[in-house]
Amino acid sequence: MNNWLKFALPFALFAALGVFLFVGLQRDPSYVPSPLIGKPAPEFTLPSLQDAAYTVSTNDLRGRPWVLNLWGTWCGGCRQEHDTLIAIARSNVVPMIGLNWKDDNVAAQEWLRALGNPYSAVAEDAEGRAAIDWGVYGAPETFLIGPDGTVLFKHIAPMTMEVWTKEFLPRIRAAQAGAPASQG
Repeated sequence: MNNWLKFALPFALFAALGVFLFVGLQRDPSYVPSPLIGKPAPEFTLPSLQDAAYTVSTNDLRGRPWVLNLWGTWCGGCRQEHDTLIAIARSNVVPMIGLNWKDDNVAAQEWLRALGNPYSAVAEDAEGRAAIDWGVYGAPETFLIGPDGTVLFKHIAPMTMEVWTKEFLPRIRAAQAGAPASQG
């Protein structure tokens, strides 16, 4: 019996490890739960990237759903998602606010001139403090905020039309209709 345990125990441990790995591989790697979902969005009032004489404030967006997209010119995924953001902006469903994170202003302004500007406004977060308040892990990250200022959804990874259509649009429609949006 003792010899049987010598072989059975390693086999059982290997099988358990295999089950954990299999389950882990079935999960969406871009899904990282946010403690902000269902809670009030962190407020900020930051300088506008386009004109330092103005500010961009979360308070100005209350009363309607809106999207916050955190980006930087140094971010490869941000470059990857940019054309998708342009297409989304053209659909004019909700205002999209850019949060330019720890970036060079001149480089960011040139990026928007060269590639197009999908944002209704772009806030400058040079020190990254607003991003910390939002619980940002890295760029790009995109948040959906409801009319009451509640965070409805968070997507970590470059935005795609599939994610926009399956995750954002149903929540936007629900928020615009005044219905509670399913959380994610």
